[in-house]
Formats: sequence, C-alpha cells, structure tokens
Amino acid sequence: MRVLLVEDEEKIANAVKRGLELKGYAVDTVADSDTGLSYAVDPDYDIIILDRMLPGSKDGLDIARQARAEGQMAPILILTARGSVEDKVEGLNAGVDDYLVKPFSFSELVARMQALLRRPPVPTSSVLSYADLTLDPAKYEVARSGKAIKLSNKEFALLEYFIRHSEQILTKDMIINHVWNEDAIVMPNTVEVYIGYLRSKIDRAFPNQPQLLNTVRGFGYKLSR
Repeated sequence: MRVLLVEDEEKIANAVKRGLELKGYAVDTVADSDTGLSYAVDPDYDIIILDRMLPGSKDGLDIARQARAEGQMAPILILTARGSVEDKVEGLNAGVDDYLVKPFSFSELVARMQALLRRPPVPTSSVLSYADLTLDPAKYEVARSGKAIKLSNKEFALLEYFIRHSEQILTKDMIINHVWNEDAIVMPNTVEVYIGYLRSKIDRAFPNQPQLLNTVRGFGYKLSR
C-alpha cells in the first residue's frame, strides 16, 4: 500500500514514516503544502495523510479540496491540533474522510488508516481474497487453501497490490511506484526477484493448485487463474 504523508514537523513525519514502513507500507513524505498538492493528485496513492497547518500557500484542507476536484479518490486523513466540532465539519465538507487530533498514538493512526482502506470500493470484508488465496491487511495474515503463508513486509505489500488489482496486468514500473518509496533506488530486476520470492510461497509451495501469479510476456505480471 502506498501512502502520502504531508507533515512539516520532522519528528512526527520521521516517526510515522518509519512505523508505517515497518508494517509494510510504502511512504512518501512532503513537508510543505505546495509540493503536497502536486503529490496529492497522484492516483497511485492508496491513502493520503495531511497535516492541517502547513508552510506554503495552502493548508491541508485546501489540498484536500483541490485533490478531490481533480479526481483523487483515495481516503484522506487530516492530522490537526484543532479538534473542535466546527473544524471537523469543515474538514468533512472539504472532502476529508477522517480527523485525528494531535497528539495521537501511532496505533490509533494505523487503526484509522485500516478502517478507511476497508471502505468501498474495497470489499466490505476486511479480508481480501482471490481464488483460494486470502490476505488480511489488519492482521497481516496470508493463507492459501487454509494454510498459513509467512511473508516479509515487502512480499506482503506486493501480494496485497496484486490482489487489489487481480486480473489486471501490472508493469514493473507500476509495481515499483506502488510498492516502494519514491526515494528508494529500485532496479527492474529487483521486481523480478520479489516476484520469484512470492511465487515460491504462494504457487510453488502448492503444486496441486493452479499457478496464480503469472508473467505476461513483454508487459508485466498478472494475478489470474
């Protein structure tokens, strides 16, 4: 899952980024509103976290309004020191999905993110599935035919991306942009390596089941039966 974090307080930004990366998220951080808006319109983000008060010509709500106006459909969560009912109503009217008042606990932030990510168009069940493969983003559990599969954080993020885009061809560039941070140096063969890791765990470990993670020659990869 790819996250945009627009936060100018360096300690908060670094702590949230580090914590989310340990949970398998790919996190891009931005510290000012003008740059934040240029990132926030990118449809590749699964969720956007915005500080309310930011340096630059806009605040977090301005970013939310303009991103929504340009078609951004990802959930938006606002971080703010202003937690009055009026502030929350203003945020909801700007297209924000949830509000988290500072200071906040990291566990609550993650719980709110996961709740937003479970909303439609994601299926109402928190557990994602394709064929006999299941993935629970909240519990970080994966299984095939009822048998648990242990994945690294990056393998988990990669599989989640494939399940959420099953039956679609995903190019190496799409995978790199979605699963790795923007500042990460990732070569195309790195994707091949992780595809190999994932195949060994969800396909080769189940020789009597159909192969699900398939190569589409000249294009990329697809989760398909």
